[in-house]
Amino acid sequence: MIPLKQLRRSLRSGLSLLPALLLAGCDAAILNPKGQIGHDEKTLLITSVVLMLLVVIPVIVMTLAFAWRYRASNTKARYEPNWSHSTAIEVVVWSIPCMIILVLAVLTWRSSHALDPYKPLDSKVKPIVIEAVALDWKWMFIYPEQGIATVNEIAFPVDTPLNFRITSDTVMNSFFIPHLGTQIYAMAGMETKLHLIANEPGDYFGLSANYSGHGFSKMGFTAHATDRAGFDAWVAKVKAAPKALDQAEFQILAANRNDKAPYPVTYYASVQDGMFKSLIHKYMMGNGQHMEGHGDHPASATEPVAMCTSGDK
Repeated sequence: MIPLKQLRRSLRSGLSLLPALLLAGCDAAILNPKGQIGHDEKTLLITSVVLMLLVVIPVIVMTLAFAWRYRASNTKARYEPNWSHSTAIEVVVWSIPCMIILVLAVLTWRSSHALDPYKPLDSKVKPIVIEAVALDWKWMFIYPEQGIATVNEIAFPVDTPLNFRITSDTVMNSFFIPHLGTQIYAMAGMETKLHLIANEPGDYFGLSANYSGHGFSKMGFTAHATDRAGFDAWVAKVKAAPKALDQAEFQILAANRNDKAPYPVTYYASVQDGMFKSLIHKYMMGNGQHMEGHGDHPASATEPVAMCTSGDK
């Protein structure tokens, strides 16, 4: 057996390292949010963990304490082989978890509605609309109001709501900017929505959080949060690019399956009207024609009708 003094020294050393271990991940993007949505999700995460630890920690402590107190070598411990019930214990072990579950249920209900990704953010500032398309293995972004498009880079002003419209021209992916919070799926033939905001300037990484093939690790992009002047300058830089995004240029872009290295940031000075909607309609039955059904009404472009599910197109 391990001597008691040696056990105490080991526990003391382990406890002294615990704060360092807990703080080691403080620079993680999810725990270092730069937007209101990310901040609210961080608060919800920490609150939920603390509430669950109110049960977990006492259970662990009591397990160790009971094992030590009622060990075979402790002859001073009470021995009651015929004990079978305690009303006080029953009340404690049932009431406390039930109250914690009730609090968690209320938090879950309220946060599910407050943090609904489809819910527009309350702001007096006009939002920026960004249409995101998942490709193999890169992200294409269309700014319909600015008439530009980019690959693997976006920019937006701070304190300005971002209205993302998201789809995929390949397998299912997941759109995620960890510093801003909330990931949501991108699926072919379907449009999903996401509303975010950045409250601090900076360059934040974005990625696909859903495995989508052997080039998955190359599917990253950069999100630049800047002031309004910086955003206007970025838009002007994109408009000065020599390329224009039409159907022919898109086919070239989509065919380049960059599984060996990240696709370089690319700018398009203009974009063909209706490009985003056409990418959704191409997966509808009839090569873009609306499918009849659902009570003889035309199917919406946002209804999932056909979707790739394998690693190859």
